Amino acid sequence: MRIKSFRALRPSSERAQQVASVPYDTVDSAEAEKLAEGNPLSFLHIIRPEIDLPGDIDIHSDQVYAMAAQNLADFRQKKILTQEDEPALYVYRQTMGDHVQTGLVACCHVDDYRRNVIRKHEKTRQDKEDDRTKHILALGAHSGPVFFTYKKDDVVDGLVASCVNEAPLFDFTAPDNIQHTVWRVTECAALTNAFSNIAVCYIADGHHRAASALRVAEKFGGDNDQDEHNWFEAVLFPSDQVLIMSYNRCVHDLNGLSVESLLSVVEKDFCVVEDADPMPSAVGHISMYLAGKWYGLMRRDNTANDPVSVLDVSSLQNLLLGPVLGIDDPRTSSRIDFIGGIRGTEELCARVDSGRAAVAFSLYPVTVDQIMSISDADMIMPPKSTWFEPKLRSGLLIHLFEGE
Repeated sequence: MRIKSFRALRPSSERAQQVASVPYDTVDSAEAEKLAEGNPLSFLHIIRPEIDLPGDIDIHSDQVYAMAAQNLADFRQKKILTQEDEPALYVYRQTMGDHVQTGLVACCHVDDYRRNVIRKHEKTRQDKEDDRTKHILALGAHSGPVFFTYKKDDVVDGLVASCVNEAPLFDFTAPDNIQHTVWRVTECAALTNAFSNIAVCYIADGHHRAASALRVAEKFGGDNDQDEHNWFEAVLFPSDQVLIMSYNRCVHDLNGLSVESLLSVVEKDFCVVEDADPMPSAVGHISMYLAGKWYGLMRRDNTANDPVSVLDVSSLQNLLLGPVLGIDDPRTSSRIDFIGGIRGTEELCARVDSGRAAVAFSLYPVTVDQIMSISDADMIMPPKSTWFEPKLRSGLLIHLFEGE
């Protein structure tokens, strides 16, 4: 695994909290506009630049990408963002309640992505790749890091831990009560060498950003390691610190079935228990909320043996959502909604009780080991299988590859 330091474009310590924003793909235009309201320093003006244009603008128009470039230029001209004089690595710690995760911010090489040293578990969509590629090219920068994980390594983790003894560069608590602390590391050789012994790493979140980084590099051409366009920004976390939450489902209707007939059909492939816990207690357990009651579902046939088929989300899709409720393609169906586990099972109950959904499913979170097994087998996880928390903030450290 190759990593290198970079000359980050960043806000001052005093302005970091105002500049830092949620990632571009966790909010829509209206939500981004509301979050940035009254805050001209918000990085959302760069990663969701349509908020500074008329409301009817096509968010994939050239005008939007031009606005992103203009806003970045304005941030630099006004010294809201300034570039470091010398390259550095950074340690990034996030604290969400009792959960703490500490990763290393570095640049990674697109050729490692191409050669599967950086491993994937999701398919990417062409339209989303196109959008990120145009955005990166317009900025001449990677505006948000990819979230990587690697198998816990005592040497690497010890070196990262030793970097947090000095005063931090940034330390603030965001509006969602998650604390973000960043340290600058100028002595980089030991960490760079230690990561060269990490055989592979895994994309946890940010598949489209990684795929787009490769497309940008290929557009420029050449494989010179000195060319910044061949590198992209990531935060690398050890696997034992990564928190994965469930990614739950709500279906709008019962596909013509009554409550009683649905339960009868479900019992063919699942053992059904009434008054179940809304939060499944282990892999292999699914909770279903239907007509004001929670049911526990356990698959009757446990002979599946490949790392994708054994997933609970696969069992739910292949045995119930598809054949029974008619959700043949969850990527495109308008009859299903996906609810991040951060919102809790209360959101599932609220949707069903209000009539916005007819049935909801609460899943046990996919494990890091499952993600790694699927990636190692060069297989793809079902859509909307993982919800990572906490989310990385954008705008704290930006990797420029043009116009340094």
